[in-house]
Amino acid sequence: MTAAPRSGPGFPRCALFDTAIGRCGIAWSERGLLAIQLPESNDAATRMRLKLRCPDALEAPPSGQAANAIERIGALLRGEGSDLAALALDMHGVPPFHRRVYEVAREILPGETLSYGEIAHKLGAPGSARAVGQALGRNPFLIVVPCHRVLAAGGRLGGFSANGGIATKLKLLAIEGARRNGELFADDGALGFDPVQAVAHLKGADPALARLIDAVGPFRMQLKRTPSIYAALTEAIVYQQLSGKAAATIYARVCALYAHAQNGPAPEQILRTSEARLRGAGLSAAKYLALRDLARKSADGLIPTLAEANRLEDDALIERLTQVRGIGRWTVEMLLMFRLGRPDVLPVDDYGIRKGYALTLRKRELPSAEDMQKRGARWKPYRTVASWYLWRALDLPK
Repeated sequence: MTAAPRSGPGFPRCALFDTAIGRCGIAWSERGLLAIQLPESNDAATRMRLKLRCPDALEAPPSGQAANAIERIGALLRGEGSDLAALALDMHGVPPFHRRVYEVAREILPGETLSYGEIAHKLGAPGSARAVGQALGRNPFLIVVPCHRVLAAGGRLGGFSANGGIATKLKLLAIEGARRNGELFADDGALGFDPVQAVAHLKGADPALARLIDAVGPFRMQLKRTPSIYAALTEAIVYQQLSGKAAATIYARVCALYAHAQNGPAPEQILRTSEARLRGAGLSAAKYLALRDLARKSADGLIPTLAEANRLEDDALIERLTQVRGIGRWTVEMLLMFRLGRPDVLPVDDYGIRKGYALTLRKRELPSAEDMQKRGARWKPYRTVASWYLWRALDLPK
């Protein structure tokens, strides 16, 4: 008996396409769209996630309704407020309750938001906010069924199932010009959390920290972009135990040893360079050895890519990176906070944070690591934000 061919006019199709936020994926059938996939770390990962949703889809050039959907989605992600309500969806196999949720969500216009509870009320099931959230968490039609426009109670962002999580949700809301309490949502780049929600949580959890937050003002922590974990660690090694100006001068000299090294030297470049030449740029013997070890471990595949790092828990990343000579826990904690935007990092050995804690709690002595951990339990899961405010405590008038 001959197997049916995996092709034909009625067979599902899929493709990748470019947008302002990266390469997205689309799958479609004769009945309508089957899935929209937001960008993953690379094309292969995006394609794999799309295939998990639609394993029978064959890659093909988009035409007809698929090409129209790509054009409209692209316009929306450029901030042009494109209307996607007319795009047909193939909801074969979608549970009835999920269909009703998706139909209500599609009524939310760009720039507007609803809460999970408000959608539940529109469905005539006011106690089903949690079920609404679960349905949207399984939404295969991202962007077209705009689950990013659905918030938790009190204007909190809630969850988002796409790669990047809340950071991606913030980006989409910022592109569309959505507002919360009259203020535009801001695209916080790689921040993996909602800063407004974080500050509200901390103020409710700790009265002393609430007073500090009121004295300092809005949370303004800035992330520093990095092309790779390796590049960030290279710079961190050079900067250790130096003033910012001196470190920047030496780092610039190291980069100047190589052509096209604006983002720092590659591992193979460091490994090919003599000790005399690197030391001549201003590196100490310890830093030269640390850079060599980092380059060797990177060449051996032990230093994760940014995409791999984003999938690792904080403790796993700390354990992995502190195997590099010269890289301690504090260095990785700074990377987690200021390069990766992790929400729940508390560097208990940092002098500035310990001093800020003593000032905030009106203690004469600096706290022990155990005391910091104990008090910090109140601040979970936003100890990064608490740490930033404790640093700022040192800038306040006595």
